[in-house]
Amino acid sequence: MTTRTRTRALTAGDTTLADFTERLFGHLPRADQRRWARVYLQGLLTTPGKKSVRRLAASVTESPTASQSLQQFINASPWDWNPARTELLRWVEERHPVRAWTIGQVCFPKRGEHSVGVHRRFDPVAGRIVNCQLGFCLFLSLDDGVSVPVDWRLALPEAWVADPVLRRRARISPEAVHQAPEALVLELVDSIAARTSSAHPPVVADLSRLAGAAALIGVLGRRGHDFLVSVPPTLAVRAAALTHGGDPARRPGRGGTTAGDFAHLGNTSHPYSAPLAGPDARPQRQLIHSALVRLPEGEAGGRGAQQIYRLFGERRPGRQGGGPFWLTNMNRHRMDDLLHLVRRSARSTAVLGSLADEFGLLDFEGRSFPGWHHHMTLMSAAYAYAYAVRGRERGELGRQSA
Repeated sequence: MTTRTRTRALTAGDTTLADFTERLFGHLPRADQRRWARVYLQGLLTTPGKKSVRRLAASVTESPTASQSLQQFINASPWDWNPARTELLRWVEERHPVRAWTIGQVCFPKRGEHSVGVHRRFDPVAGRIVNCQLGFCLFLSLDDGVSVPVDWRLALPEAWVADPVLRRRARISPEAVHQAPEALVLELVDSIAARTSSAHPPVVADLSRLAGAAALIGVLGRRGHDFLVSVPPTLAVRAAALTHGGDPARRPGRGGTTAGDFAHLGNTSHPYSAPLAGPDARPQRQLIHSALVRLPEGEAGGRGAQQIYRLFGERRPGRQGGGPFWLTNMNRHRMDDLLHLVRRSARSTAVLGSLADEFGLLDFEGRSFPGWHHHMTLMSAAYAYAYAVRGRERGELGRQSA
C-alpha cells in the first residue's frame, strides 16, 4: 500500500529534506527504509509536543499502519547508524568552521527496568538518585555559538553486558561492553578524529563528575589533542611554573594540593577581569584565578604526568565559593580565548535543553540498544537540518531588511 505523506516546505539552502535524507541514509539497502527515515525526520521537525512514534506518524502520514511501520524501522530494523553519523559530520563540516568538539552528558529518566542500560544513579541536576539511562554526546561547536550533536554513546552497566538474557532482549551487539564514563568520552573523541577531514579543534568536556578524569587527561594529551576540561575539585595537582627555557619547574615551598584549593596557591596569577552578562542583563565583572600546575606522578599515566597545565576558575562578587575548575594544556593561550571555549561548553548544555524540548531527546519509548542509537541519530540529523533552515530564514530576513 502506498503511504501518502503530508508534505511541508522544508529547505536548508539548496538542500531539500529529501536530498538531506538521501545524503545521510542513502546507505540503507531498501527504499522503504529510506522513506521511513524521511518520515521520522519530518515528524521530528514538524510535530509539536511529545515526539512519540505514534504522534510522529500521525502528523506526517495518513496511513493507518504508519505507526507500526515506523516503530519497526526504529526499534527492529537492523540498520547501521554509523554511516549516517559520518555523513552528518561531513555535511556540517562542509557548511561551517568547527571551533571545538564539545562533550555533553545526559541523564534519561526511566520508570521501568526494561529500557537498555537503565540503572539507578545519583543525578546532580535532580539532586537525588534516579532510575535512568546515561548517555554521552559529541557536539560540533560552530562559529556562531551553535553546537550540533553528531555522535552518541550509551553507558551499559556491568549487569546489562554480563547477563545473556538482558543482552538478547535488548539486542545489544556482541562488541558492546561495559565501559567507564571516561572511556566512553575517549571513544567519542577517537571516533570523530578518525572520521573528520578537518583539522582537530580543541576538546571541551565536563569531567568534574568522572573518577578517572586524571587518566583521561593524560591520554588526551598523549594523543595530541588540545583540550579544556572541567575537573573535580578533589583532583590532586602540584603547583608548577615555566622556566625561561620553557621547561617545567616546581615553585619552591609548594607541595600537593587539590584543584579546589588552587586559588590559595602562591603562584596564582593576578585575577583576570572579563565582562559577563548577569541575570538582570546588566554587565558584571568576572574574576578569574589562574595557576600553572602538574598532575602528580602516576595520576595521568607515564609522560602525561610531566605536562604543565593551566588551572583556572571564576569568582563572582556576591557569590559564595567559585564556579567550575577548568584544566587545559593550552596554557599559553590568552585567557579570553579560554573563556570563549568555556562559554561553548555552556551553550552545548543549552542545546541539550532544546533537544529535549523541541526534538524528542527524552521521548524515545523503545527498549533496544539499536533503537536508542537509531533515535539519537535521527534526532541529531533533525536538529542539524532545523538549524540550517533557521539560518537560511535569518539570512532572508536580513536581506529583506537591508
